[in-house]
Amino acid sequence: MAGGLKEFLLRGNVVDLAVGVVVGAAFGGVVTAFTKDLLTPLIAAVAGKPDFSAIQFTLNESKFLVGDFINAIVSFLIIAVAVYYFVVLPINALMERTKKAPPPAAPTTKNCPECLSAIPIAAKRCAFCTSSV
Repeated sequence: MAGGLKEFLLRGNVVDLAVGVVVGAAFGGVVTAFTKDLLTPLIAAVAGKPDFSAIQFTLNESKFLVGDFINAIVSFLIIAVAVYYFVVLPINALMERTKKAPPPAAPTTKNCPECLSAIPIAAKRCAFCTSSV
């Protein structure tokens, strides 16, 4: 049982997935910090709000943190754009370049040796000149 587990864990796909999750989480932290520390103050400076993440309202003693929600949306959009342009597009281009051309289709016709007309492969007589093929 332990040998099967070891084989499963050391399989390339599991290790690649684990590395991808760790790198993705680290990248998410970087984008969140970029949004919170650089992009949000820039948007706040343009929009005239001193602290974009502090936008909130209260309803029946419940706080709704609209600024944090906007930060999360901006972070998601930045991550989605980065993943698309830096992972998806290059991988798709690489896969397209390495894709083999499909094999040519088997011919369905042949030329008659007498009149050079195209006739079906299985034909024994030319439909145009009636010569035996």
